[in-house]
Amino acid sequence: MRWWDLPQVLALEADLFPEDAWSEGMFWSELAHARGPAATRRYVVAETPAGKLAGYAGLAAAGGLGDVQTIAVAREQWGTGLGARLLTDLLQHATAFECDEVLLEVRVDNTRAQRLYERFGFEPIGFRRGYYQPGNVDALVMRLTVQGTGTDI
Repeated sequence: MRWWDLPQVLALEADLFPEDAWSEGMFWSELAHARGPAATRRYVVAETPAGKLAGYAGLAAAGGLGDVQTIAVAREQWGTGLGARLLTDLLQHATAFECDEVLLEVRVDNTRAQRLYERFGFEPIGFRRGYYQPGNVDALVMRLTVQGTGTDI
């Protein structure tokens, strides 16, 4: 993901997450940590052959811990495997960042995403009560142990 991707990213963000969409400043802040030898972030976009944004994803890494910050797939791309490809990219970079484990939060009512994460070996470890606003929707916290377990990502 680069700065010129942000208009399309923000449009998809607003479409998919209208009540708690990230701001442009939040994306700029993340991208500021995604380049150079001290990079701690990985942000990637996927486009259709026509150049339209199909999805994006982001990972933060520090101290052996990765955190999936976001994964978004345009509605017309649901069911195509794009979410799995984006997650695969993030997990490969978690290994490159030498993460021992990767965490993520997912809405308790987003069973589609939960099934994707479970397919990759993520396991539920707890809840964050009222994490998603508005609406006070709980987040399910999930973890994948990456290093030294034979997990091949």
